[in-house]
Amino acid sequence: MDQTIDMKDIDKDIDAILKAYVAVNSETCTPGEKGAEAFLLDYLGNIPYFAQHGDHFGSYGIQDDPLERSVCWAMVKGEGEETVILLHHSDVVGVEDFKTLKRHAFCPDQLEEELKKISAELQPEAREDLHSGDYLFGRGAADMKGGGAIQLALLKRYSELHGLKGNLILLALPDEENLSAGMRAAVDLLAELKEKYGLRYLYAFNSEPHQRKSRDNGLISEGSVGKILAFVYVRGFLSHVGKVFEGLNPVPLLSEIVGRTELSPGFSDNVRGESAPPPTWLYLRDRKETYDVSMPLSAGGCISILTLDSNPMAVLKNLKEVSAESFQSIIDRMNERYAVFCGNTGRKPSKLPWRPSVITYAELLQEARRAHGEAFDVSYRKKLDAVNESIKKGELDLMESSFLLTDHVFNFISDLSPRVVLGFVPPYYPNVSNLLVPNLSEGQKSLAAMISDYSAKRFGQKYEREYYYTGISDLSYLAITDSAGIREELEKDMPLYGSAYSIPLEMIEMLSMPSMNIGPWGKDFHKLTERVYKPDLYVRTPVLLNRAIQLILSNTASV
Repeated sequence: MDQTIDMKDIDKDIDAILKAYVAVNSETCTPGEKGAEAFLLDYLGNIPYFAQHGDHFGSYGIQDDPLERSVCWAMVKGEGEETVILLHHSDVVGVEDFKTLKRHAFCPDQLEEELKKISAELQPEAREDLHSGDYLFGRGAADMKGGGAIQLALLKRYSELHGLKGNLILLALPDEENLSAGMRAAVDLLAELKEKYGLRYLYAFNSEPHQRKSRDNGLISEGSVGKILAFVYVRGFLSHVGKVFEGLNPVPLLSEIVGRTELSPGFSDNVRGESAPPPTWLYLRDRKETYDVSMPLSAGGCISILTLDSNPMAVLKNLKEVSAESFQSIIDRMNERYAVFCGNTGRKPSKLPWRPSVITYAELLQEARRAHGEAFDVSYRKKLDAVNESIKKGELDLMESSFLLTDHVFNFISDLSPRVVLGFVPPYYPNVSNLLVPNLSEGQKSLAAMISDYSAKRFGQKYEREYYYTGISDLSYLAITDSAGIREELEKDMPLYGSAYSIPLEMIEMLSMPSMNIGPWGKDFHKLTERVYKPDLYVRTPVLLNRAIQLILSNTASV
């Protein structure tokens, strides 16, 4: 059966789709995301195939979503069970950095003209790209409505084939830039479609923009980096600032932990020559609300840790070891300075009473329950309900909510000695790579090489292969191992798991499939000068993505 689609004038279709798509201001976590949903449903509904098969496309609501967002989906149903998935996210980041150009952010043609007026103020590379005419500028043009427009144009052409061997599903996902609520809901949708139509998922393709190491080589990713957001809560011991050695200030202890972990290679996984970007702290503050002459009682922060093959249990173990070392270092420093202070004031020196204590959030809960039993459980559930309600109303973020819950637990802790408490804050992105997906065929394993060879022959340009896309993506929710162990860890040490946040981990493991990112070259994501490379957008990426789909559905790369 001929699986060849007509690619004539696809560049014009992509351009028209993209500019209309970009024109929709779908900033993440705003009502604007519903605008993207309306655009997508209108586009799909005007394709003859979907007009005739109304049950093959639609919107799939995200449960309990305060913005009532939905996943937009469409399926071209062919012969057999073999199925390829195309996915992209429809939300974009804000435009705060556009300043006086905000009104042009979602109109590429106008934005290009306005940028030319201030080109002298741009970075040299951005200025050169602007005047070259080779790039399309605009919020979301690269990240990632460019890839979405390519997928939509291809989907329309596949819908025109007669006797298609296999099936093609497209997912347009909200909320990727925040908590990936869209992709987490899409897992359930994929499970329902699989059951209803007897599908077998062979491969999933994302089309996030890639960043090149050199102009002459593209990049294909066979997976996506994981992301763990860990919180560190330090409980000190109060004292008056005139009696500093009678207390323990949590701020220097937290600072010591920050210093030992920020950009630390010890938290950077290395797999087959690829390394995860090292961790960085995203949130840090003492928890004192008003000024007085006492030191803070507690301080807290959140560190973002990207992973290639570490799970939450391994990350927590590593963070616990560094926190204990930091605690001991602070105690040693305090004792050294106390000895000097005693010598200067004629006092007899002695050791301060502090000992390192680093525990997990689960251990803190157990301590409170042992001391207060049902009374603690009732109080904690009430506090958790109140926190979740504030989250829904937008009054609290997930980081501050986790610290408020930890503060509440300490009301039931009788041991007042200083300690460090470790846990997790949503979101959690599992690391995913075809290296970790079992039972792949030789064709599936060599798909990236086949695409690169095809590009070299057709376009004279090779595509390098990497095992992990390091920009963080929704591919994280398409494969996982040890879902039970990860769920157990998140339920124990992520205070909001199961209430304000959850992941269908077992379903992901059941659906686990190989995945790949094939997207256009883009630059300056999330910046004023965000842009996508036109030769990729209009020509190369649609051809290569189509080639990948053909190879999978023809069994060339799946047997």
